[in-house]
Amino acid sequence: MKRTEYYDDPDAPEPNRLVVAASAVVTDGEGRILLQRRVDNDLWALPGGGMDMTDSLPGAAVREVKEETGLDVEITGLVGTYTDPRHIIAYRDGEVRRQFNVCFTARIVGGSLAISDESSELRFVAPGEIHALPMHHTQRLRIQHFLEHRATPHLG
Repeated sequence: MKRTEYYDDPDAPEPNRLVVAASAVVTDGEGRILLQRRVDNDLWALPGGGMDMTDSLPGAAVREVKEETGLDVEITGLVGTYTDPRHIIAYRDGEVRRQFNVCFTARIVGGSLAISDESSELRFVAPGEIHALPMHHTQRLRIQHFLEHRATPHLG
C-alpha cells in the first residue's frame, strides 16, 4: 500500500500539505456509478485527484476521470465540498495531506473504459451493491449525498 487514510484518528500523522482535489460521480444509462479500485490502498473510490495549476476545478475533475478511466465526461452538477480536517491521507514518500475535495456529477460524452496505473479495476456499480465494496467512508459519504438527490450541495 502506498497510501493510508485516517479519519478522526489521534495517531494520524500531522498534515504537511493541503491539496485541492476534484472527484466525479459518473453514471451510466442504468444509473450505475463508475468506481475504480485504487492500487495505492486497494479500496474502491470515485475517480478524482489533485488540481493542477493550469486546471479549473471542474476541469480537474474532467481530466482526472479521463486519466483514470479513459472516459470523456462533462460536468453536470455539484454533489458538494468535502474539507473535514479529521480526514488525513499519508503517503509512503512522507507527504501527509489534508484534502479539499469538490465532488461533481458528470455524464459520459465519449471515450472507452481503460484501466490506468492508478487502478486495478473499473466497474459501474448499482447503488444497492456499493455497500459490499471495501471503501473509505469519506467516499461513501459523497456517494450517499449524490444518491439523496439533495436540492443543495453538501458543504462540509
